[in-house]
Amino acid sequence: MTYLMKLKPMESSAQSDKLPHLSDSPHFHSIKNPAFRRIGLMGRARKRGVITTIHEIGQRINEMGLSLYVDSETATLPDLELEKLNQLQIVKRSLLGEICDLVIVVGGDGSILHAAQALARYRVPVLGVNRGRLGFLTDVNPDEVGVKLQQVLMGDYQLDQRFLLMMEIQENHEIIHQDMALNDVVLHAGKSVHMIDFQLKIDGLDVYRQHSDGLIVATPTGSTAYALSGGGPIIHPSLDAICLVPMHPHTLSSRPIVVSDKSEIMIRIHKDNRTQPMVSADGKPSIALEQHHRLFIRKHPDKLTLLHPPGFDFYEACRTKLNWNVHAEEFALDGEEDL
Repeated sequence: MTYLMKLKPMESSAQSDKLPHLSDSPHFHSIKNPAFRRIGLMGRARKRGVITTIHEIGQRINEMGLSLYVDSETATLPDLELEKLNQLQIVKRSLLGEICDLVIVVGGDGSILHAAQALARYRVPVLGVNRGRLGFLTDVNPDEVGVKLQQVLMGDYQLDQRFLLMMEIQENHEIIHQDMALNDVVLHAGKSVHMIDFQLKIDGLDVYRQHSDGLIVATPTGSTAYALSGGGPIIHPSLDAICLVPMHPHTLSSRPIVVSDKSEIMIRIHKDNRTQPMVSADGKPSIALEQHHRLFIRKHPDKLTLLHPPGFDFYEACRTKLNWNVHAEEFALDGEEDL
């Protein structure tokens, strides 16, 4: 059976059901789409640049006459001078998604992964400001945060929903561990140099028994992360698909497999396995997987809603983050024109 997967267009700006009350700020009355009244702010990485960007964002939100909320973990960051910001409220991180209409995360892609754990079930839009390395998920650069934030708060933005994975470890049909992942669930050998001997089933059907260093089960969002370094394909984030990427398989014919997002993946450690397999969701602390355990991976019922400033282009992100356009000048032709 062949699955036809269609690209789904990103949603454009839409009025929120929670319209704010009138504000005394002169900027507020010029907002075309007042969808965001309560703005949450999160910062994770302990870098001076993160603190500078948090202050800049907070001041802009104050100028717009909007309410600012900072979670209690961010509020404890060293050198964060909260007295510089007005109308600030500190709340538990677990409540940020419930209270706010928009949450801004300052840091790297890891900060978005961390935020997804607390925010996904509320479907609150998340805007990422990059203070990390690559920044596939945090697509606003620090030097343009003022302009981009102004555009977003004025109602000019794109919404992009990313699905999550849910993993369950079962013992005798009882769930003993459960977690979620935005990027990937990874079966690995921990500190061992031995390969894992495991069996894979998809939708109850045998796929293979494999000797390898492990298996990466990735969402389209995670296809540009660990799965990419393992030789997996880049999957457009609007596709509903799951990618399985073997890690250093002992057979050269073992290749990445892309399956429907409705698939259920089951991994069982073979009785002849000689090492201690571990499993991790989005790089969080690993859990031991024993031979009598069953690891199930399927689509999570919740989604993470990313918010992008106008003009976001996934392919442009690939060109800039992955250096697709890098080439030596001596190979360029004089008068060369774009086709």
